Amino acid sequence: MNNENIAKIACKKLSITQKELAQRIGMNPDSLNNAINKNKISKMTQNSIRLILENESLKNELKKYEAFKSTLRETLL
Repeated sequence: MNNENIAKIACKKLSITQKELAQRIGMNPDSLNNAINKNKISKMTQNSIRLILENESLKNELKKYEAFKSTLRETLL
């Protein structure tokens, strides 16, 4: 993933605005916007965004597992 546009990629994948992304990582929205526009996103911000993306991915996998588990229970009972 290109570090220079990781914030834009995250916003697109999560269907959120840059302001919402900034709130999720505990950053001032204007500061994130400036960093994105200048292509100078700090390593800490990049890592925070990666963790948000990983967390969302894991939540989605867990939902699929729970649905499978529920279906399996219904089938076996």
